[in-house]
Amino acid sequence: MLQEARNRWHPIAASHDLPHRHVFHGQLLGREFAVWRADDGYVNIWENRCLHRGVRLSIGINDGHELKCQYHGWRYSNRTAGCTYIPAHPADAPARTITNRTFPAVERYGLVWSSEEPQGEVPDVTWLSEGKLLALRGIPVNAPADKVVETLRAYRFQPSEALEGDSAEIVVEAEQDFAVALRSSDGSEETHGVFFVQPVDSNRSVIRGVLDGESEGATRIAILRHHNERLGKLRDAVEREAAKSIAPAPLEPIYERVSAELAEMPELTTHGRKAALRVTVARKWQTADGIAAFELRPIKGILPTFQPGAHIDVHMPNGEVRQYSITNGPGETDGFTIGVKLERDSKGGSKCMHEAVREGDVLAISEPRNNFPLRRDAIKTLFVAGGIGITPLLAMAQALKNQDLTHELHYFAQGQEHLAFADRLKRLGDALKPHLGLSPDQTGAELRQILTGYRDGMHLYICGPGPMLEAARNIAAEQGWPDSAVHFEYFKNTNKIDDSSSFEVALARSCVTLQVPAGKTILQVMRESGIDVPSSCEQGACGTCIATVIEGEPDHQDVYLNDDERKSGTKIMTCVSRAKSARLVLDI
Repeated sequence: MLQEARNRWHPIAASHDLPHRHVFHGQLLGREFAVWRADDGYVNIWENRCLHRGVRLSIGINDGHELKCQYHGWRYSNRTAGCTYIPAHPADAPARTITNRTFPAVERYGLVWSSEEPQGEVPDVTWLSEGKLLALRGIPVNAPADKVVETLRAYRFQPSEALEGDSAEIVVEAEQDFAVALRSSDGSEETHGVFFVQPVDSNRSVIRGVLDGESEGATRIAILRHHNERLGKLRDAVEREAAKSIAPAPLEPIYERVSAELAEMPELTTHGRKAALRVTVARKWQTADGIAAFELRPIKGILPTFQPGAHIDVHMPNGEVRQYSITNGPGETDGFTIGVKLERDSKGGSKCMHEAVREGDVLAISEPRNNFPLRRDAIKTLFVAGGIGITPLLAMAQALKNQDLTHELHYFAQGQEHLAFADRLKRLGDALKPHLGLSPDQTGAELRQILTGYRDGMHLYICGPGPMLEAARNIAAEQGWPDSAVHFEYFKNTNKIDDSSSFEVALARSCVTLQVPAGKTILQVMRESGIDVPSSCEQGACGTCIATVIEGEPDHQDVYLNDDERKSGTKIMTCVSRAKSARLVLDI
C-alpha cells in the first residue's frame, strides 16, 4: 500500500504557497521537501537537506536563481540542484557529484503535484477546468488520509454564488483513495469541489480543495472564509475520531545516497574526449560583428550543473572539437548559451559553427568543466575582457550582480558593434565599463589606470587575446597584485611546442612506468596504455589534463599555470608539457 502511494501523484503545495523568493516546507509520506519557484517560473522540489550538514533547505534563501543554505552558505542551482559555490573553498569549483536529490513537479488545478516515484500522469479531473479555478487554503489534519477521505464524503458547503443559504444538496460524484469530488446545488446555483488529501505521514494529512469557477475581491475572500470555517470543523471532528484509535507509527523515509550520475554514460570519442550530452541548437543569432551566439537545449532531461567560468567541448559535424565558455547567469539552467567568434585563420572550428551549424541541429557536447572558477569572497572583483574573452567573465559578472557583490567589468573591443550579448551586458548597469577602439598603447595606459590601488582581498579575472592578456598580467604585477589574486584564461596556447625530448613517466597510483618518446605527449602515451585521463583543449590552455608532480622537473610549455605554480614544479599539463629531468613521477 505504501509503495502504491509512492507511485501516485499527490498535491504537495498550492501554487499560491510559492510566492516570489519564498521556500515552502512540503511533506509527503514521511519525507520533507524544499519547494521553491525560481524567477524563470520553474518549480523545484528537492530533498529538504543541505548536503553539507543536513540543515533544512526550506529555511534557506531563494534569490530567484539559486537556493542558499543558511548554515554555511552552500548554494544550489535552479533545476539541477547542483552545488554552485562553497564559501569555505572559494577558489574551487564544486564537483558535479555534489547534487541534491530532485523530484518531479507538475502544476495543475492551482496545485503543485509530486511524489517519490510517480507513474503516469497527474489525474485528469472532469469537473475542473484549468484557468477557472479557486484553490482553497490547505487544512492540516492530525489523522490518516483514509479517515480524512471518509469524512470528506459528508462535507457540506454552499455553492460559491449562494453562500448565505444553508440548504445545499451535496452529491458525491467520485471518490478515490486520496480524493473526493462533490457537487453542491442550491436552486439554480451549483459548484463542483474536488478535495484532494495529501498524505503527509501515517497520522497526518492536508486537505487541498479546488473549486470550479473563479472569483475576485470580496467574493473570493468570502468563499475562502466559508470553506475555511467548515473545513476547520470537519478537521476537528475527524481528529476527535482518530484520537480514539492508537496512532500508527510514523513513516520512515529512505534517504538514498545522492549522486550526480547521468542517464547516459559518456562515450569515448576518437579524440579521446568525452561527449556525454546531446543537445539541439534551439536558437542561433548574430550577437555582435563576427560573433554568433548559440542556445543549446537538452534533447531530454536537464543539463548538468555549471558554475561561472565553466566551458564545454562542442563536437562539430566536421569532426573538430572546440571549447566554448557558458555565458549563462545564475539559475539559467534550461540551456547553455555560448558565443563563437569567426576566426580569419579558422582551421574548421569557428567556420563550421558559423556556416554549417543551423537551428534544429543536434550536437554532442561534454559536461561542463570549470578550471577558471570565480571566488565570491573578494572585497572587490575586477574583470578585464578582450573581444570574445567576454564570455566566461560575463557569466561571472552576472553571478556577482545577482548577489550584490562589488565588481567592475572592463570590456575592451574595437567598437560598439563588437560588444557581444548586449542584453546581458545591459543588466549589469554601472558595473559595465566599455573601452572601445583603443590602440595597444592606449589599452596599456587604460589597464594601468584600472589596476592601480590594489588592496588585500581584491581579485582580478582576465580573458582575451594573448597580447592583451600578457600586458594585463604584467601591469598587474607592476601594480603590486600577487599571483594568487590574478586569474586568467587564454583562448589558445601560442607557444611553440618543443616535443623533441624523450623521458620516463612513472604513474604512482597506477603502478605503471611509461616511456614518452619524441613527438608524443604524456597524455597520448597514457591513453595508449589504457589510462583514461580527462582533457579538453589539448593545447595547454584550459587546465583540464593537469596532473600533480611528485618527483622530477617539468618542462612547462602551457599557458595555464601562473609563475608561482611553474616555479613550484608541482603541476604539469600532460597535453603539451614535458620533462627536463630523465624521469617524472606523477600522482596518477
